Amino acid sequence: MAYRIPWLPSDLSLLDERCPLPLTGPFTAARAQELGVSRTRLATLSRRGLVRPVLRGVYAAAQVVDTIEFRAAALALVVPPTAIVTDRTAAWLHMVDVLAPSAVHEMPPVEIYSRAGSRLRRPDVASGERRMRDEDVMVANGVLVTTKLRTALDLGRRLNRFHALAALDALLRAGVRHEELLAGVERFRGERGVVQLRALAPLADPRPESPPESVLRLHWLDASGMPPPEPQVWVHDGGYARYRVDVGNDDLRYGAEYDGALFHQDVEVDEGRRDWLDESGGWIIDAFTAEDIYPRGDPTTRLQHGVYRARRRSGLWVPQGGYLRR
Repeated sequence: MAYRIPWLPSDLSLLDERCPLPLTGPFTAARAQELGVSRTRLATLSRRGLVRPVLRGVYAAAQVVDTIEFRAAALALVVPPTAIVTDRTAAWLHMVDVLAPSAVHEMPPVEIYSRAGSRLRRPDVASGERRMRDEDVMVANGVLVTTKLRTALDLGRRLNRFHALAALDALLRAGVRHEELLAGVERFRGERGVVQLRALAPLADPRPESPPESVLRLHWLDASGMPPPEPQVWVHDGGYARYRVDVGNDDLRYGAEYDGALFHQDVEVDEGRRDWLDESGGWIIDAFTAEDIYPRGDPTTRLQHGVYRARRRSGLWVPQGGYLRR
């Protein structure tokens, strides 16, 4: 007969006070072992969804609320107090999602800059050297971190250009002012990635609501012969705003939408919405998935063909009564 763990019954909803692990904050795998929970048992808890990975080597009970205080506490477990949190990890601490899609399967290493001038040789940490001004650094709940503006300027230079624009959009949405971003570009003249930053900064826009929408918008901008895209285009019904299209052009009534697993789980709702956009709103909508836009996907041909279809159909649109059917 298999040994049964008293605090882990098969019908357990969430970990409770019987569990030896912390229930209100993050903990490391090493701390779990000290409390009698082996790495194998911790992996089982993770597979069952009772604990969740927070950072590489850091976990929390599933019910712990995700706040900036919680994220700072998690970072404090693995980051030396004199180190500065940078790049994607800095954005994460600022409650901005710019993690790579692969983070769903494996948490990336924590990215930091060590003021001590030497790299940290640890598997859960990616450290490097860079020049920092005093105004580039702030303290967030006891953790040194680059400001949102400096984080945007770094990610705009250092990431793949599609992820870079997504980061810039997200950090504008989080409060970075566009004029500050544009003004900060030239301080990096001659440094790696500044040419990319110089090209992307004017395109940054706070309206996209997720990184894939930003990526899809950059694919649109890259495609030749395309009208200008607008993020989050409102479509009206009888004078009232009814639906938003992720990326679109209102003149042509053509739109592109990202269908992500987390955001588009109700297929019938999506189909009904797009049927209305087509039949009553006069829009042509193309839907794209992660495979279409990441990591080597190229939606250019479909976008261009969608614009072609919208142009061909535009002459059939009668605003008062819908399409003339021929």
